[in-house]
Amino acid sequence: MLSEAEIKEILVKQRETILNKKYGIERTILIEVESKIKLPHVVVLTGLRRSGKSTVLRQLIKKHYKDEDFYYINFEDERLFDFPASEFNRLYEALISLYGKKKTFFLDEIQNIANFETFVRRLYEEGFKFFITGSSATLLSRELGTKLTGRHVDIIVRPFSFLEFLELKEVKTNKESIYKIEAKVGIKKYFEEYLIKGGMPEYLIYNDPELLTRIYEDTVIKDIAVRYKVDNVAVLRQLYSHLISNFANKFSYNSIKKFTSINSVNTIKKFISYLEETYFAKTINKFDYSFRKQIINDKKFYVLDNGFIGVISKKLTKDNGWLLENLVFNCLNNDHEVFYYFNEKECDFLIVKNKEIKQAIQVCYELNEENREREIAGLMEAMEKFKLKEGLLLTNSQEEEIKLTGKNIIVRPVWKWLLEK
Repeated sequence: MLSEAEIKEILVKQRETILNKKYGIERTILIEVESKIKLPHVVVLTGLRRSGKSTVLRQLIKKHYKDEDFYYINFEDERLFDFPASEFNRLYEALISLYGKKKTFFLDEIQNIANFETFVRRLYEEGFKFFITGSSATLLSRELGTKLTGRHVDIIVRPFSFLEFLELKEVKTNKESIYKIEAKVGIKKYFEEYLIKGGMPEYLIYNDPELLTRIYEDTVIKDIAVRYKVDNVAVLRQLYSHLISNFANKFSYNSIKKFTSINSVNTIKKFISYLEETYFAKTINKFDYSFRKQIINDKKFYVLDNGFIGVISKKLTKDNGWLLENLVFNCLNNDHEVFYYFNEKECDFLIVKNKEIKQAIQVCYELNEENREREIAGLMEAMEKFKLKEGLLLTNSQEEEIKLTGKNIIVRPVWKWLLEK
């Protein structure tokens, strides 16, 4: 058991670390987080490892707590692994002794501590404000749901958006930028880089692929294998490698059995759900009004950030068309319920809101003589099926408007669509 002196040493060092952390690019998500400060609710920031959760805390501490009026504990610190929740009062007492009485806690990577929610609930009821980060969607929602039902709000922190990426590159944009020739040339050049590298903050700053490899390894080992007691890590790696190498393609659980040594469909489902819970990836269903058919039909698998694909995928050829589709999905997945459409023809994405199809979107790197008819036909079939007057066809650089049989198809470059959003 840690002594009082050891606890204070840890807390002092951790506070020093968070205060010395660079402020960085002010995250867009900060606006949403700031809107929750005056609520009594516990604010839970979830998201993939190293996607910027701690930076958001740093920005909050500086902007709203003057780098002074807060308590901070980072449970990713190995010295606090397995720290019993029943001993949390010792941490609290040490914080009071060191910094006086404060009313706001910032708790980083809290999922590492069992039963943490009991302590949070007790102090929440005494009027304390909590900001909590964690890298497991299901774990946090389950544990907070039992003790803090209706008393917490969840916010997902994702990798840099394209706008944040441009800010990192010190490229200033405004509503006129997409219409100015010189500005467009620069933005398009940076978009090509963003398409390949993605938006993981540290990777973009230091340009070291090993950083992405380490995030992936920690996700597989710490967040999945250790937490869910998966003994055969090789099988996990085999499954995830196959999915990542075939991202944006349709798959069935039975088909995966042919490419891995996993014989149980239920095990495959379970392992994929573990990866989704860490925010590393997401599967989507083929749209059907029947929920049962949604479950049994083929899925499509997308990776949270394009940067991981180049580092982890076993594919020997690079197809920027698939990367473009993956990027568009991640942007849509921020705000919408997303499905794919397939009947006689295929359309990449259907956007659903309140059980109603709102938009059909096709993604194609370049419209040419070979694919133009096919790409438009897939989008048109989805538009006709769901009585949509307008469809969106996203490309790398092309732009036009296509009118067919009373339907309107807007062709837009993805970079412009992202900035318009």
